[in-house]
Amino acid sequence: MASMNISLHNPVSPAAHLPRLFKLDKGRSFVGVDARRISACLNLDAQTPVSANSEKLGFKESKLVMETEARVLVGTYARAPIVLSRGKGCKLYDVEGREYLDLTSGIAVNALGHGDPDWLNAVIEQAHTLTHVSNVYYSLPQVELAERLVDCSFADRVFFSNSGTEANEAAIKFARKFQRFLHPDEKQPATEFISFTNSFHGRTMGALALTSKEQYRSPFQPVMPGVTFLEYGNIQSAKELIQHGKTAAVFVEPIQGEGGIYSASKEFLQFLRSACDDIGALLVFDEVQCGLGRTGYLWAHEAFGVVPDIMTLAKPLAGGLPIGAVLVTERVASAINYSDHGSTFAGGPLVCNAALAVLNKISKPGFLAGVSKKGQYLKELLMQKLGENSHVKEVRGLGLIVGVELDLPASKLVDACRNSGLLILTAGKGNVLRLVPPLVITEQELERAVEILSDCLPVLDESN
Repeated sequence: MASMNISLHNPVSPAAHLPRLFKLDKGRSFVGVDARRISACLNLDAQTPVSANSEKLGFKESKLVMETEARVLVGTYARAPIVLSRGKGCKLYDVEGREYLDLTSGIAVNALGHGDPDWLNAVIEQAHTLTHVSNVYYSLPQVELAERLVDCSFADRVFFSNSGTEANEAAIKFARKFQRFLHPDEKQPATEFISFTNSFHGRTMGALALTSKEQYRSPFQPVMPGVTFLEYGNIQSAKELIQHGKTAAVFVEPIQGEGGIYSASKEFLQFLRSACDDIGALLVFDEVQCGLGRTGYLWAHEAFGVVPDIMTLAKPLAGGLPIGAVLVTERVASAINYSDHGSTFAGGPLVCNAALAVLNKISKPGFLAGVSKKGQYLKELLMQKLGENSHVKEVRGLGLIVGVELDLPASKLVDACRNSGLLILTAGKGNVLRLVPPLVITEQELERAVEILSDCLPVLDESN
């Protein structure tokens, strides 16, 4: 197939998951639910399977949950029409008991799958001990996690946040403060940023300004000024626009996830490193999605042999609990003082203990080698089963972050796969299948996933 380009480059109680479909009015009476249902809600048996609880509470139909969600939540999510209630390993189950093979990992979050016993023990142990104290005080898991991150990375220091977009917001502030620290006598030190096409760095106002997709930014203009977008991978344009006295930092994803599973070249990242060094700018790697074992390397940039000044992390770090992290060199950290930044919840004992369990497991060489092996096997399977299809343009990725680019929108195929028991995501302009399974997925589960994908391919001809 002439148009196809295949890339082989390798550089708690179950009841807690149920919605409360009742509320109190001003007179303190329950609205819309009879007394028997209230009684059932108040006397849940924690040992009863979720599916049984769902039927017991009258939620057997997912429709009721969806209707309630539409009534009580702000409509920011175009959700898939299933109501998930529990998970185990790489499998998820909806409230009707249907099973799904999960190749989404909660958008590359659940690296150890669902219900990993080591992660679960860490959460339960810490929940019994100490959950939250704020950053007014020291806590052991936070310091231990920071020490582990420093030991296994380029960094000298760590700042914790609650999410990837918050980590990038902190990196923005650190970069600007660094320039003021570096040039104390200049009235206007460098404050501008370079970002790239297809980039995604988050939805808060600073991180949003670094995100290239116009539809994300335009409803909220004006966002933070001073961001220039360059073509991802274009060294010549970077030569022209990374400028002394203007550019405070360059933000780049070594492998773009949301943007379409595009990988940088070694030469491109090496050039960015050199250009930043020449003008005194900082190089920031956003590894929120591609970092922490996803590529088969602990950090994605290790595949390219290029080291940043700042790296942002989040998604898989605490195995499903909210955490973000900004890893910095001592040179950057020296510019940051007390009260320059902070967060009430960030780096709490519970999430940090969970993150230690995740990091300790993923950082083992044997685990990372397994991710590389399974990632290569997945691409081989995709080429065998999908490669001859006229709609498949390219299979690309590294480790277990894999994209399948199509010549038309992928939504019909995603829907068909879901109806057949496989959960996958899209990326890019909606024409890329994004496969980011739990890193613990087995080869047999990968075979089953590709089999379902192959069986569902004819839907593309129907939609066309």
